[in-house]
Amino acid sequence: MRLSEVAWTDVRDADVDVAFLPVGSTEQHGPHAPLGTDTLNAVAVAEAAADAYEGVGEGQRADRGEVAIAPPIPVGVAEEHRAFDGTMWVSPETFRAYVREAAESLVSHGVDRVVFVNGHGGNVEALAEVARRFSRDPDHDGYGVAFTWFEAVGDHASDMGHAGPLETALLRATNPELVREERVDEASAGAADRWGEWVAGVNLAHDSDEFTDNGVVGDPREGDAERGAELLDRASAALAELAAAVVDRDAA
Repeated sequence: MRLSEVAWTDVRDADVDVAFLPVGSTEQHGPHAPLGTDTLNAVAVAEAAADAYEGVGEGQRADRGEVAIAPPIPVGVAEEHRAFDGTMWVSPETFRAYVREAAESLVSHGVDRVVFVNGHGGNVEALAEVARRFSRDPDHDGYGVAFTWFEAVGDHASDMGHAGPLETALLRATNPELVREERVDEASAGAADRWGEWVAGVNLAHDSDEFTDNGVVGDPREGDAERGAELLDRASAALAELAAAVVDRDAA
């Protein structure tokens, strides 16, 4: 159930177990992928996981309700991409407050289990803090956890990069019309091999333009739609399992 597409009475009458709150970014993804890549990918995983949720753990809970998918939060902690046109960002403090308060509004209607479905690496640290503070708040019964899709794809995770094989693959599987295929070779030719500039385990580069001229890390040519479909299956299955654990944890 997408909250943006239903009426308030539909939500009132629904049996909602958990809400997915997709969180992304509006930032450069090289010359071939849209600025909204992180948000689009988070939404795709959330929707696929919502479809898979009902059948998870049937032996434990045969009476599973619905997943409510909240509208995505499309601007995150992304100042590291500020050199590239079109990138938007907010401070970590603003981001944490906004995401947490958005989740708290769901609790006021009895949807007190929330999974923050993240598509942007720059949000990870802030979302972990949001989940902790949301869950510890004595003023409500909400409980939440943060999930980042590209950390839940098994051995594929080592190829993450930025606008590289994984993000491009997932886009090709879910939003193929938004990939500028005629620019993929250009994106590959100008890509960096790894994220950052490392010395003694420390990244010396604070901004992405210090180590990649076109914003790409990794080879997007290695991310075809077939691989994207596998990534979607893995990430959505992991998210559905996590959602069930969040709900069952409360029921125990």
